[in-house]
Amino acid sequence: MTLAGIAHASRHYDGLTAVDDVSFAMAEGEVRAVIGPNGAGKTTLVGMISGRVTPSSGQVTFKGEDITRLPSWSRVNLGIVYTFQVTSIYRNLTCAENVALAAQRRQRGERRIGVAVRAALNRVGLSADAERLAGILPYGHQRLLEVAMALALEPKLLILDEPTQGLAPSEIASFCNLVRGIATSASVLIIEHNLKVVLELAERITVMDQGRIIAEGSPV
Repeated sequence: MTLAGIAHASRHYDGLTAVDDVSFAMAEGEVRAVIGPNGAGKTTLVGMISGRVTPSSGQVTFKGEDITRLPSWSRVNLGIVYTFQVTSIYRNLTCAENVALAAQRRQRGERRIGVAVRAALNRVGLSADAERLAGILPYGHQRLLEVAMALALEPKLLILDEPTQGLAPSEIASFCNLVRGIATSASVLIIEHNLKVVLELAERITVMDQGRIIAEGSPV
């Protein structure tokens, strides 16, 4: 069953076409990677799914419903959660406080929020950093904190934009295990330049160039 789809969508910026008449469909339970050179339109594509970008034309659907004009915060409530290429954490709050801000959108009551915070931090390997200020974490750990915030929102579709950027090789291996665990309960859409990670995780790969999808298929 199709979870998220785009039909004949384009996005123009002052005469520049970032995405050009693209159709895209992602199945429930799938791990999909989108690859291509810088400027290929990858971030714009996933931005249209998450609601960060409004298509100039075309349609976006989620679970068969038209969400083309639905704002991003409403899509979060549907279960579409997007982590940014550049970290979007609250640097002057602790890791636990960052995750709690996300968890309170799904949970009610301090106890339930606390349980969700601990679970999310544990999944990304940051339990020991719960009371540390987010701004003093190494960059790679800030990216993991952002994933923890996303998990606290209980995503049905988790979109990860360059998630391994800033991670050490040993951390990348742990991250791949993390994504496999997430994929047992949510679909995962990844923009990633590290082809080793793409080949290890993705069930299907979408290749973009100059705003268009030029190839799709399995990695093997």
